[in-house]
Amino acid sequence: MEPPTDRAPDAAPPPERPAPAGPGGFDEFWQETLAEHAGGGDARIETVATPLRDIVVQDVTFPGFDGHPVKGWMLAPAYGGSRGTVVQFLGNNTGRGLPEQWTMLPSAGYRTFVMDNRGQSGPASVGDTPDPVGSGPQIVGRMTAGIHRPETYYYRRLFVDAVCAIGAVRNQETPGAGPLFVAGGSQGGATALAAAALCTGIAGALIDVPLLCDIPRAVETATEGPFLQIRDYLRTRRGDEEAVFASLSFFDGVHFASRAQAPALFAVGLQDPVCPPQGVLAAYEAYAGAGKTLCTYPFDGHEHGQWQHRRRQLEFLEHHTAGR
Repeated sequence: MEPPTDRAPDAAPPPERPAPAGPGGFDEFWQETLAEHAGGGDARIETVATPLRDIVVQDVTFPGFDGHPVKGWMLAPAYGGSRGTVVQFLGNNTGRGLPEQWTMLPSAGYRTFVMDNRGQSGPASVGDTPDPVGSGPQIVGRMTAGIHRPETYYYRRLFVDAVCAIGAVRNQETPGAGPLFVAGGSQGGATALAAAALCTGIAGALIDVPLLCDIPRAVETATEGPFLQIRDYLRTRRGDEEAVFASLSFFDGVHFASRAQAPALFAVGLQDPVCPPQGVLAAYEAYAGAGKTLCTYPFDGHEHGQWQHRRRQLEFLEHHTAGR
């Protein structure tokens, strides 16, 4: 006798979920990395005085990769509690800047934690976190720092920092703190993708024009921005292509996307010269979460919708916090 089934005899079997993408050992690499290098200990938190009257600002220092101190800002509504928490990751050559740069989400009712980028800074947004780990020869910038081995690559440390930031935020949560989201654009989008894959319990992800997606093709097609650092590096290290791309495969956002489960809102500018749209689309297609949406801006470049997209992000957060 046939075993009982809830499916009609002539119904097609449910489609099998594709196996996660990536090189052999991808999951083991990240499991071992987090087990060995995710920092322990408590964050140091200091409330700071600012001109912001309706937002409470805290200067946070938490232990990141190998316990290295990483800075961040926590901004929270001063009145009425919080609807949820957004952990914000930052773009290339930027730091956490000033609290006044991050007022939109707190003004909409969301606690916002802005994680500093280790070893990065820029004229528009200054950084406060050093990177105490050195590397071999590299092209100016961070894209080629430690690139020959995944164990030494800069983004291994940054992505572990992101996981530690989420842990530090959760340790600060009070009853009724609401769901936790991750967000970022460009390098921050790549970091948000990694965090969504490496952490559990993420309620949603805001992923704008993510860097580090479909890396081999992006290195060939980008005409501006960080991918050119890899191209310049390979032009000076002829014959190292196979080793470099093998190392980079452990950081490709397409592979993280195939492991992430949280609802996600993606943005792509189809004229983007920095993060080629083919890579963003590949990450979106690979994204394993069922509740995913892609906002396409046909005539935009790396700016990807600007304030119109910010409104869509607020709508996404509203949808995923309604009734909580």
